[in-house]
Amino acid sequence: MPGVVLAGTASGVGKTVATLAVCRALERAGHDPVAAKAGPDFIDPSHHAAVLGRPSRTLDPWLAGESGVRRAYARGADEGDVCVVEGMMGLYDGDVSTAAVAEALDLPVILVADAAGGMESVAATALGFQQYAERAGYDVDVLGLLAARAHGGRHERGIRDAVEGLRYVGRTPSLDGLEIPDRHLGLHFGDESPVDDEALDSAARGIDAEAIVDLARRPRLDTQPSLRAADETGVRVALAADDAFRFIYPSTRERLAARGTVELFSPVAGDPVPECDVVYLPGGYPERHAAALADSATLDDLADRAADGLAVFGECGGLMALGESLTTADDVEHEMAGVLPVDTRMTDGPVALDHVGVRAREDCLIAPAGETRRGHEFHYSSATAAPDARFAFEMVRGAGVDGANEGLCEYNTLATYAHFHVGSGAFDYLLETV
Repeated sequence: MPGVVLAGTASGVGKTVATLAVCRALERAGHDPVAAKAGPDFIDPSHHAAVLGRPSRTLDPWLAGESGVRRAYARGADEGDVCVVEGMMGLYDGDVSTAAVAEALDLPVILVADAAGGMESVAATALGFQQYAERAGYDVDVLGLLAARAHGGRHERGIRDAVEGLRYVGRTPSLDGLEIPDRHLGLHFGDESPVDDEALDSAARGIDAEAIVDLARRPRLDTQPSLRAADETGVRVALAADDAFRFIYPSTRERLAARGTVELFSPVAGDPVPECDVVYLPGGYPERHAAALADSATLDDLADRAADGLAVFGECGGLMALGESLTTADDVEHEMAGVLPVDTRMTDGPVALDHVGVRAREDCLIAPAGETRRGHEFHYSSATAAPDARFAFEMVRGAGVDGANEGLCEYNTLATYAHFHVGSGAFDYLLETV
């Protein structure tokens, strides 16, 4: 499936809206687009999925390796005829960058530049990004420009005429209905605050869909499917799935279902824990539902089952729910499951935002002793663990629970601040050893 990467000059330039507008323009031109997201983000892909009605793939070389990025891209190849990959931050920002994803797949780059306050200067910026690739050591082709928040008429013509050497593919306007509200972990999810459909249609009219298709090219996919992907384990996975526990990558959900049996339940709604071999509590927004969770019979059931030795794995929000208490931003303390000796408290700003690496001190649910796992952390909460708390991992990179340790464990329960992708090997190990 041919594709392009929509990369920003920086964070906040309108990449998500541009991606949605390009996908809508491609649909209106008779194409069948799919979307993907460079980096570990959960939220932008939810907006892709809301517009396209299909999952958006996560493409992150740190989480899954270059071969994992190629496999994730290939899994979407039978779902459409052109892929639009939304970048993260600016094109070259970070040691795990959008440029690294474009290079791994050999996809061309269309630069998204905020044009609200410039014309020729926007072109100069875009041409600078094109020339910087060689200096930065990336084998990437910056071939196009999309002007975000641009006006039509003279403003657009001034940008288009100045961009000699780059293909101008259109603009997205500043329109009511195109702004996506944000909160402390980023934008609202696509099913919470979807982009207004009429505004998106209007934005799509400013995109040259055939120019996008002309620039798109087929990626290098020289890797074989994962050897483990089709090996059934018979493991029954109880997956928490509601607004408090919603940060799960589509590839992870698919792998759990392919190799085991997945049954969903909602702790916020008070559902009983299904009969299972392992419970998985992904991240999400437990702080928004702290009172409901505190009153939920699910956490009591989970605590009893964990004490009896049922395998339980929690990530970030899952860690918070498995602890003793959660104190919200308004300084109200809510009792949680009490499985792990840790108290968490919401903070005014981010405590950790980074790709992480952890090394197992002992055999645990997601890794054998001595092996490393790669993940991602992004949380606005701090954790205070008991002095005698046990940690399964030492930090190789990132903050973890206390700067040096990660992976609180008790009984057969493990919880981390880090989020993991199936490409890390964590979930295959879980299914094979639980």
